Amino acid sequence: MNIRMIGTGSAFAKTFYQNNALIESGGRTLLLDCGSTAPLALHRLGVDIGDIAAILISHIHADHVGGLEEIGFRMKFIYGRKPVLYAVDTLFEPLWEHTLKGGMQQEGLESLDAFFDCRPLRAGQPAELIPGLVAEPILTRHIPNKPSYSFLFNGSFFYSADMVFDPELLKHLTCERGVRTIFHDCQLHPPGAVHACLPELLTLPEEIQERIWLMHYGDDQPNFVGRTGKMRFVVQHRVYSF
Repeated sequence: MNIRMIGTGSAFAKTFYQNNALIESGGRTLLLDCGSTAPLALHRLGVDIGDIAAILISHIHADHVGGLEEIGFRMKFIYGRKPVLYAVDTLFEPLWEHTLKGGMQQEGLESLDAFFDCRPLRAGQPAELIPGLVAEPILTRHIPNKPSYSFLFNGSFFYSADMVFDPELLKHLTCERGVRTIFHDCQLHPPGAVHACLPELLTLPEEIQERIWLMHYGDDQPNFVGRTGKMRFVVQHRVYSF
């Protein structure tokens, strides 16, 4: 699989856009989360949204789903098709009722299924999303009582959506499940109330830090280059192959 971050920034980042990614496998492309800045970020990268085969959503904060209204309308009225939309089954109802319905509902188009080919996933159950890309959704802690899912891809690549510091999970993934690469959200400044913060991640053993690439950071990220221990920053727009 190849992964390219169309944005590596936090919810409020302007320079780095929001933390969304393109994953390519088997000749097809999946958009991982679709935040408010995603349509502009894709445009500036020269990516035609008509080439996106599927979208995978981790949770329903705007920096992860705020671009779905534009993508849904453009796919339906310009490209004449419904893209595949993957999410854990319990996310579909709040995604429509609490996020998209107000702007997208109109006569004859009164559900999420009117715009997307909705395909539910189950937490803890791997599923092939596009050829050669198997994703296992893992419930991870972010905001109390607001489900958020991170993803284990192909058994060896862990992508945190938004999650608080959870060293036991990271140890389990690396030591017991064989995860070799971790793309982890990182709030550069403490306290880490709803995201893992850099000082917390720096307490991890070096053998885990060496597997971690930091993303979802603020626009002051350049000030922290060289201050991340064994961890590295994910570079916006660079293609990584795993």
